[in-house]
Amino acid sequence: MIYFIVTVDIIEDKNNYQEYIKQVKPIVEEYGGRYLVRSNKITALQEQWCPRRVIIIEWDAKEQMERCFSSESYKQIVNKRENSVDSKAIIVEV
Repeated sequence: MIYFIVTVDIIEDKNNYQEYIKQVKPIVEEYGGRYLVRSNKITALQEQWCPRRVIIIEWDAKEQMERCFSSESYKQIVNKRENSVDSKAIIVEV
């Protein structure tokens, strides 16, 4: 199992980001990704870290995730995320 965890801290272009959210979900699912969390409902336990949004996607294998994010479908929409939010991502393998 592998988990792709993203935090979104600043949303600069809400409309563009909302469009990205709608378009990315079917692409992720096409490559075997399963959304476990997609939420803005966050309670900070430390004042210095409180992202506005958290996303957790589960994959059976790292190769699935890599194929998804290198696919032509994803490449066509990635700029909507890159140009609209400040985000950080990590990969956790178990």
